[in-house]
Amino acid sequence: MSRTEAPPLPEPLRVPVADSHTHLDMQDATVEEALARADAVNVTTVVQVGCDVAGSRWAAETAAAHPAVHASVALHPNEAPRIVHGDPEGTARQGAREPGGKTALDDALAEIDALAALDHVRGVGETGLDFFRTGPEGIAAQEESFRAHIEIAKRHGKALVIHDRDAHADVLRVLADAGAPERTVFHCYSGDAEMAEVCARAGYFMSFAGNMTFKNAQPLRDALAVAPTELVLVETDAPFLTPAPYRGRPNAPYLIPVTLRAMAAVKGLDEDTLAAAIYDNTARAFDF
Repeated sequence: MSRTEAPPLPEPLRVPVADSHTHLDMQDATVEEALARADAVNVTTVVQVGCDVAGSRWAAETAAAHPAVHASVALHPNEAPRIVHGDPEGTARQGAREPGGKTALDDALAEIDALAALDHVRGVGETGLDFFRTGPEGIAAQEESFRAHIEIAKRHGKALVIHDRDAHADVLRVLADAGAPERTVFHCYSGDAEMAEVCARAGYFMSFAGNMTFKNAQPLRDALAVAPTELVLVETDAPFLTPAPYRGRPNAPYLIPVTLRAMAAVKGLDEDTLAAAIYDNTARAFDF
């Protein structure tokens, strides 16, 4: 089996569900093909997430053109340090960049602010902190950007979509300090059960991705087990985090049923009940 071959379509869900976080612009299929495949398995709605200014513009345009797509716009936590300090290695899709300093970050954030005002943009994110790829020199830029996104989300009444990698305590600190928006979503939830209880008390949504199916992901399953069903979402983060048994192959919204069924087993719920709850939760989180 080729690692690049798309997994087969799973058995359709009987109840419609939403993919709360995907990157259609990074997938091989056209938007129309991706949405048709998703619809064939009853994944009827997707949230398309931007990671930089260009990707956020594309997300907004795609949502405007397709009723099944809602947009979220942001500078990814790893994007902020690249804007400020430059990216001589060209680690992102834009290629090599010169340092732009605080002015360039402010200009980029102003573009995100303008996009967040659009009606078909339902979220601000993915934003947050990522200490996996960014060293100490980039952390200040990440936190400045994160705080700016929190303000943008609150100003426009949009959901805040959190990217948290190796930064749990600091993400929670900034949210508590700045004041989280009314609707906050931890995308690709990566904390443990104890953190899930903290998020639940704060009313934060927790979105689980295909990595909760991985053999070594018992802490994620433990977190899902204690997360209140009314705060649980499901996502692909496609083309990344393809669920088992297809790990390593390209992910896409049509694979949501694989993850949702694994989640239902952990929660001790039948898949119809969980799918219905997750659709309602996603609609509440993103106000669609």
